[in-house]
Amino acid sequence: MSAFDAASWNGIAIDSTCGGYGTCKKCRIKVTDGDVEPSKLDFRAFTESEIKDGWRLACLVRTAKDISVDVPALTTRPKAATVGVGRQVILRPAVQKRYIELEEPSLSDQRTDIVRIFDAVDDIEGTASLASMRELPRILRASDYKVTAVFVDQEFLGIEAGDTTAVRYGIAYDLGTTTVVATLLDLNTGTPVAVKSMLNKQQPFGADVITRISATMLDPNALAKLSGLAQETLNQLTQEVCIEADVNPHHVYELAIAGNATMTQLLLGIDPEPLGVAPFIMASADYPNIDVKEIGIAVHPLAKAVILPSLGAYVGGDIIAGALASGMDRDKRLRLFIDVGTNCEIVLGDGDKILATAAPAGPAFEAASIKCGVRAASGAIETIKVVDGELEIGTIDDTPAVGICGSGLVDACASLVQVGLLDHSGKFVTDEAALTISPKLASRLVTREGERVFVLTWSKEVGDLSDCVFLTQRDVRELQFAKAAIATGWALLLEEFGVQESEIQQVLLAGSFGSYLSPSSAIKIGLVPKLSVMRIMSAGNVAGEGAKMVLLSAQERHGAQALLDEIDYIELSDRADFNDKFVERLAFPA
Repeated sequence: MSAFDAASWNGIAIDSTCGGYGTCKKCRIKVTDGDVEPSKLDFRAFTESEIKDGWRLACLVRTAKDISVDVPALTTRPKAATVGVGRQVILRPAVQKRYIELEEPSLSDQRTDIVRIFDAVDDIEGTASLASMRELPRILRASDYKVTAVFVDQEFLGIEAGDTTAVRYGIAYDLGTTTVVATLLDLNTGTPVAVKSMLNKQQPFGADVITRISATMLDPNALAKLSGLAQETLNQLTQEVCIEADVNPHHVYELAIAGNATMTQLLLGIDPEPLGVAPFIMASADYPNIDVKEIGIAVHPLAKAVILPSLGAYVGGDIIAGALASGMDRDKRLRLFIDVGTNCEIVLGDGDKILATAAPAGPAFEAASIKCGVRAASGAIETIKVVDGELEIGTIDDTPAVGICGSGLVDACASLVQVGLLDHSGKFVTDEAALTISPKLASRLVTREGERVFVLTWSKEVGDLSDCVFLTQRDVRELQFAKAAIATGWALLLEEFGVQESEIQQVLLAGSFGSYLSPSSAIKIGLVPKLSVMRIMSAGNVAGEGAKMVLLSAQERHGAQALLDEIDYIELSDRADFNDKFVERLAFPA
C-alpha cells in the first residue's frame, strides 16, 4: 500500500487528479522522519533541493518501516474527498444548502413563503412536502427572512435560521451481520469526523443470516424484534459519532446504508424467509430513498436514507459498495475481490467483465465454531508464527491469551502445515513423527479429555491443561471446510471467466476479518490463489468506503446502481460440479 492509499484509508485528503497512479504529480508530501528513496517520477516532479528536503509523490511512497510525513493543505477546486482504495471522487453530495436573504412580503408582493424561497434558490427545482412547510412561517419571520434552505437532491427539507451552510453532515453505515460501523462525514469537506463500531445487537438471534432468517420463520414476533435491534444498533452508533464530533444530530441530513440482502430486509422490516430457501428471492434489488422515520434513526426528522442495491440474495449492498470503492468496474487489471466471512462474497473482474458469487463459508472465520474461539477482542490470539522452532503468539492488546480469533486460527493452521505437524489432509501427525519433525513443538501435541489437541498457550505452567488455549482436530476441519468453500467459489469464477490463477494481478481481502488476515497464511492454507504475497492486499472496510462515496458524490451513487447491470451473478448451489471441486479444495496445498 502506498502512502497515498494509507492516507485515504485514514481520511486524510491528498491532492490528486489521477487517483494515485503517478501521472498527475500532484500528490506531494514531505517525508520528515524516515528514509524513502526517490523514484524516477519524483525527479521529474521535484527539484534537486526539494528531493533533498524530503518531497515525494505520495502514490509512489511504499515502505515497510514507519515514516512521518507532512501533507500540504488541499486547496484545489473542485473540492475532492479521498475515499475508497486509492481513488478520489468529485465532492458533489445530494445534500445542498443555500443561504438566502428574502424581502419581506407586502401587499404588492404576496407570494407564498415556499414560492418566495424557491424563487430565491434558482439552481434547484425543489419539491416540498407538508412536513417541510410546517415550520416555515415561524422560522422565516423569527429570522428576519435570513435563512438557509436545505435540500436532498430536489427534495426540500426545510429552512434553518441564519447562515448554516457550513454545517452539513451525513452518516455512512456498514451494516454487517457481526459488526456495524458508522462514519460521520462532513459533507462540506468530504472528510470523516468520527468513526464508531459495535457488535450488531441482533447477535442473540444467531451468528449468521441463515439462523436469523430461521428465527423469523419460527417466531412470528422475531422479525419486529430483529428490525428493532438493527435500528437500535444504528441509533446508538449515530449518537456516539455525533457526541464524539460534537455535532447536533439535527444537522445530519442523509444516511447511506450498505448491508447484505438479509440485513437490509431485516432493518426495513421485510420478511426475509424467501432469502433462506431456494430459489433465494429478494423483495427488491434496490429501494427508493427512505424517510429516516421509517427506520427510526434520530437525526434530522426529514432526513433521507439511501440503501445500497443488492445483486442477489447473497451478494448484497455491502458487496456492491465494496466493488464501487475498489473500482472493480474501472481497473483493467484482472482482480479477485474476496469478502471473507460467514457468507463469503467473491467478485472477479477486469473492468470490462465482472462476475460475482457467494460461498457458504460457515462461522469458522468468526471463531464461532472453534473450541477455544473468541471474538477479536482483548486477549484473543490474533497472530501465530514459528520462529527457530518455537511458537510466537500475539494477542490483541498484548494481554494474556483467553482464546483464539479467526486470524489466529488461520495463522495456527498455516504454521502447523508449514512445519509439518499438520499433514496436507489436515490431520495431526503422530507423536513419533512430531518428535522427528519439530522436537521443540512436539510436546504441545497432547490428549485432553480424550481428544488430541495442539496447545497454543499453557495455563500456568508447561503441561498444565486446566485453562489452556488449544487447537483441536475438529477446529482444523472447520477451517478446511470454510476455506474449501471459498476456494471453490473463486476457482469456479476463474473457470467461468476463462482464465488461470496465475493471471490474477491483485487479490483484495475485504471485511473486518479480511483486514487482519495474514496474506502469507491465506496462501499457505489455500484460501486464496497461490500468488506472490505482494499481489494480495487487505482492502479494509470497503463496504463502508462505498457507502461514504454514495454520500459524497451523486455520480458514484449512479455508479453503484449501474453495477447491478455490469456484474453477472453465478449461482453455485445448482452447479453439478460444486461438490467434487469442494472436495478437491479441502486439502492444504502441497
